[in-house]
Amino acid sequence: MRFLSRRLVMPNDLNYANSLFGGRALEWIDEEAAIYAICQLETNCLVTKHIGEISFESAAMQGDVVEFGLETKKVGRTSITVTCLVRNKATKKTICLADDIVFVQVDAKTRLPIPHGKTLEILAQQTKVEINTLNV
Repeated sequence: MRFLSRRLVMPNDLNYANSLFGGRALEWIDEEAAIYAICQLETNCLVTKHIGEISFESAAMQGDVVEFGLETKKVGRTSITVTCLVRNKATKKTICLADDIVFVQVDAKTRLPIPHGKTLEILAQQTKVEINTLNV
């Protein structure tokens, strides 16, 4: 799993108990997973089709930095299924796991599903090339 993004928990992100509101966490997960899928499939013509099991494990508090780990679980003809793990950057404690997030590539005009032409093997090779070109 690659941890690709981080967010700072701010006062506007809190619920009545002064911890990260679950709805805000889900908003972030959908956005981060969509960006990941867009980069994997190299198109921004995607829609969220399904989010499977969501498990909240621990709270995030104001001032915590949370990070998002994403990985491709499955690739279909028109879809990609990803998993997203949200954890506390400092403690590495899991905050939330969202599994089986499915995105479908759609035609920009008709909004109907279209094949993306990717496989798990192609995506693995893309990732390897991307990692090798990072300026770290």
